[in-house]
Amino acid sequence: MNASILSIAILSLAIWIGLFCFRGRFWQCQPQLEQAVPHPELVSLPRVCVVIPARNEAETIGETVRSLLLQDYPGELTIILVDDRSTDGTAEVAKATAAALGKLSQLQIILAEPLPPGWSGKLWAMQQGVNFAQNYAPDYLLFTDADIGHDPANLRRLVSKATQDKLDLASVMVRLRCESFWERLLIPAFVFFFQKLYPFQWVNAPSNPTAGAAGGCILIKQTALERIGGLECIRQTLIDDCALALAVKSSAPGAKIWLGLSDLTRSLRPYNSLQTIWDMVARTAFTQLQYSPLLLLGTVLSMTLIYLVSPLAVGWGMIAGDWTIVLVGLAGWLLLSSAYIPTLRFYHQSPAYSLLLSAIAFLYTLMTIDSALRHWQGRGGAWKGRVYAKP
Repeated sequence: MNASILSIAILSLAIWIGLFCFRGRFWQCQPQLEQAVPHPELVSLPRVCVVIPARNEAETIGETVRSLLLQDYPGELTIILVDDRSTDGTAEVAKATAAALGKLSQLQIILAEPLPPGWSGKLWAMQQGVNFAQNYAPDYLLFTDADIGHDPANLRRLVSKATQDKLDLASVMVRLRCESFWERLLIPAFVFFFQKLYPFQWVNAPSNPTAGAAGGCILIKQTALERIGGLECIRQTLIDDCALALAVKSSAPGAKIWLGLSDLTRSLRPYNSLQTIWDMVARTAFTQLQYSPLLLLGTVLSMTLIYLVSPLAVGWGMIAGDWTIVLVGLAGWLLLSSAYIPTLRFYHQSPAYSLLLSAIAFLYTLMTIDSALRHWQGRGGAWKGRVYAKP
């Protein structure tokens, strides 16, 4: 028994050595937009249209609209809010915010048409915003969620990055809220897992097929959107941000996209309980696995091998008195913990949380299993009163 456990612990340690050395340095928590473009300079001033799909977002839409209207971007900027049949006065809050700033003419509000078959609600709202934006002949479109507080220089930095590096798409994972106990425990890990799944270094390399984006803030070139046939090409996807990035990156030889973190642009959405974070993950985790039971099984086994084996080996070795197992397990545990520390620092959290990453990974594994159960029960993809079945 000890020999088998030692072999598994050695395998787990070897996997982490491989992740450190060959997984695009995902653990470095880089690049960050504010470091990549510290003093944005614009040679040209492209026309930008912001498209905000919003469904019952009265709680946050005011701050989102305000932050966009106060951008220091010197070029032509139009904000298009697509009110997706809200019942909480989302459009009224947005309009009042713009009026209070004396910038009502810069905000356009349109009412979404009924959701047709074959579209997800968010993408259908975004598509109508794109259609309306053509009245302004934009050079770029900024897709942003209705719960994002944009730093005043965010758009300037994104446009500067896109124009200087000749990018078709530039996206940032905004700083997620990390205030409540459950947010501090689980949110940095969510970002860590995302970076491991889509290493930013790979995403940003034109020669690497890996593509990813963060849906809260995506700047896309109008010509690139036209080249892929518009949003219709991804109309049924729930993980629309990464699907859009993949469509753009694979649409032409040498197509360039960029993904980074933002330290200043932030999410306004609170996750004050385990249930709210659980629901957020369970909504699309099984979709990420392409609804495959085999991939689900592989994910559970992989998460167990990568995150749980090392600390369990330490415990087993101490009970059995086998210090070789203890040392190998401890080496793996310290390695996976140290990989997590840069993300914790980015979120201003104690490095001590790194020792809990195995337990956190166990919770995320349970969320993924629950995502599959919800799908099989016909409750998969539930969001804003809609349930999306497998396309």
